[in-house]
Amino acid sequence: MTRAPAVTRSDDEVLDGIPVLAGQGRETTPLPGGLTNHNVRVRTASGLDVVVRISSPDTGLLGVDRHTEFVNTLAAAATGVGAPVVDYLGGQGVLVVAFLPGRTWGDADVAANLPRLASALRRLHAGPGFVGRFDMTALRRRYLEVVREKGFRLPNGYLDLEPAARRVEEVLALAPEPIVPCHNDLLAANVLDDGGDLRIIDYEYSGMNEPSFELGNVVAEARLGPDALAELCAAYYEREDPADTARAELWGFLARYGWTLWGVIQDGASDIEYDFLGWAAAKLDPARELAGGPRLERLLAAVASR
Repeated sequence: MTRAPAVTRSDDEVLDGIPVLAGQGRETTPLPGGLTNHNVRVRTASGLDVVVRISSPDTGLLGVDRHTEFVNTLAAAATGVGAPVVDYLGGQGVLVVAFLPGRTWGDADVAANLPRLASALRRLHAGPGFVGRFDMTALRRRYLEVVREKGFRLPNGYLDLEPAARRVEEVLALAPEPIVPCHNDLLAANVLDDGGDLRIIDYEYSGMNEPSFELGNVVAEARLGPDALAELCAAYYEREDPADTARAELWGFLARYGWTLWGVIQDGASDIEYDFLGWAAAKLDPARELAGGPRLERLLAAVASR
């Protein structure tokens, strides 16, 4: 999800500096979808088939740690869910992973494959621990500080949701789940499907977190409703418990509220031609709807009663 300033290095300059690719003839194909990460598929005469992820090594205002991303990508690969790591140029924002066949999902694929996604997430969450702790509560506060310090434009009424967000945070803190290695930014486009076990890519925001955040966030990102979230939670936890779904939905609310600020920061800082404010509004609108309606009280009560 991170969108940093455009990388100024040419592809050839980057590829020439990667040891596993040096001195070989190669065929390169730019891959679509990355706005921060410029992704290139590289096939060599020796049979190597990899994706080179070229990012700004600077963590910037959004706070992505490239070394953490590398370490956690290794851990995800060990579970069979992530792509195998082939090379990494520390401090240069270059990560090389094996090319995985399969098609990239869209939001409709998430809705149609919730049990398969739950299975992949259980495998990832049961794997080796990730470096770092992903905390949307802390991240949201840090993003808001950046927005205020830089004078970026907040959407109208954004801070009106702050009391509701605080209540949600307080209730979620009453009985937190054990934390597990989570992706934390599971857009549909980060899922690859070759008809077998699903693979999950792009671990920029990975870190230890509650699994209910992962579930709530993926459904929020795919713009699905409570019924889909209930199905995903039942498949993941292997039980039907409204409190599970309520907790995940509250995390989905906080995710939308927090990622809204991501879009605000990008609107103010990025040189990429993209409607970041429109992206932010698409997050904020459903968060505002939940905060202003009776459903929020029911969700809070369900989580508090456990």
